[in-house]
Amino acid sequence: MFSEVNEYQSDFMTTARKQLVDLNTTPYYHCVSRCVRQSFLCGVDKLSGRCYEHRKAWVEQRIYDLASMYCIDICAYAVMSNHYHLVVCINRDKAKSLDAHEVVLRWSMAHSLPDVIKKWQVGVPLDKAEQGAFDNFISRWRARLCDLSWFMKELNYDIARKANQEDECKGHFWEGRYKSQALLDESALIAAMAYADLNPVRAGVSNDPLSSEYTSIRRRVVSLANNQSQPDGLSAFRGNTIRKTDAGLPFKLIDYIELLDWSSKQFRPGKKTIKQNCPNILDRLKLREANWFNAITLLERKRSHFIGTKDNIDRRKIQLRLRRASGFCLNK
Repeated sequence: MFSEVNEYQSDFMTTARKQLVDLNTTPYYHCVSRCVRQSFLCGVDKLSGRCYEHRKAWVEQRIYDLASMYCIDICAYAVMSNHYHLVVCINRDKAKSLDAHEVVLRWSMAHSLPDVIKKWQVGVPLDKAEQGAFDNFISRWRARLCDLSWFMKELNYDIARKANQEDECKGHFWEGRYKSQALLDESALIAAMAYADLNPVRAGVSNDPLSSEYTSIRRRVVSLANNQSQPDGLSAFRGNTIRKTDAGLPFKLIDYIELLDWSSKQFRPGKKTIKQNCPNILDRLKLREANWFNAITLLERKRSHFIGTKDNIDRRKIQLRLRRASGFCLNK
């Protein structure tokens, strides 16, 4: 069913993080973190029979907590037994627009404040040295509020701390630093979102993406059932006519749900749909079925730094002055 994956290969470990996460290229990224002690960390330990499923709720809630603090919008996510997927949009313009009060308010949601900030909060005049320190704090925190590495570090640290405390042990919880893939265009964005939301179906732990627990699509469906058009904490679907400068996802929610439902059937024997039933959104994005199936099954496994159309990957390769770019091509 799947055709050969089209890629641009390079040494995966040689590209610096600052090249992988470049907001001048794209604000959208697909992130993955994996546990170092395998599935029983968030699933069921086959040896002891002890269940750790409740930790999935830790990860999900922490994602929403940090999203309310950071200027980073959550497009999609899926929390699995030994890893999680996160598709985000980094809103640098929003961070730049925050005044000092808003920066302090957001940063104080998860961090203690230095004395000079507390002094400023109660209206005590600052001397020259204190004003300089104050300005440095605000500038540093504003930058961090749209920093993906800071977001992921705080997400993973909190979960690791709680899990180690529960296990009464020390040591690494996560398998090193998170992995990230830059999503260079709309095709890459929707492919990464679908890849995340379809994870439970692809893994065989769920038959229906709309009912898969600890996924963004499940949260969206529950919100619809409660007559809430857009769930709090998730980036909203705005339709395919929005401008690039507008906030929100450039798709219709109904089209995305239809795409997930159609795609999930491709994983189930006897449930494959005929070509005539291919969702219209794939035609609009000029994505062939074979390329789409490759994306929703192999997007992460090929360890590509960049995901997008051939032209966008080639353009990114030139920007980084790379002879070869590790990219997952969606239209070749």
